[in-house]
Amino acid sequence: MILKHAYLLVFLIAVVCCQNYPPDDVHWINLYRQGFNFQCPPGEAVVALRSYFNKEEGSDRLWSFECMPTPLSMGEATECWWDELNRAGLEWYHTCSDNGIVVGIQSQYFEAVLDREWRFYCCKYGRRCPYSCWMTNEVPEHYKEEGELTIYNYGYFIRGASTTFSGVDRDRQWKYIICRMTEFDCDFTNL
Repeated sequence: MILKHAYLLVFLIAVVCCQNYPPDDVHWINLYRQGFNFQCPPGEAVVALRSYFNKEEGSDRLWSFECMPTPLSMGEATECWWDELNRAGLEWYHTCSDNGIVVGIQSQYFEAVLDREWRFYCCKYGRRCPYSCWMTNEVPEHYKEEGELTIYNYGYFIRGASTTFSGVDRDRQWKYIICRMTEFDCDFTNL
């Protein structure tokens, strides 16, 4: 009888400790299968993000974003807008139009596809132009893993992203486009 209870106790401990729980020290902005609309306070831009995948919750992710003030030398945002929308289940490559930087993210979950639609909230600062741009590695590195990106260099900004969707894993991987912005106005406007 004691051996039977010991096996049951070991089984319960294994079930509880090995369940897939998101970290509780993170401020998640959404619940699974729910849309969200995140915007940084005025004068700030998105510089960090974190996501947590859960297959049992519709192959969806919890999301967290962090903002940081833009350099004073950039001045205030002169215009902000919601940019192009991607469709659930499709690949997407997008940079903020008119030399904008990402200051917000909007997403809606679609049960039929087990995926989300995405849209960036972009702001431009005068006629500043991007330079020294590069693309990150995949975030997350593998489908179904926790994803995390932090821009550690002050003065670098997310300008957009490329994302692929796996119909097998029902998950996305992202490559973020990171750029610096000129300290002066320029005539160049990205397409």
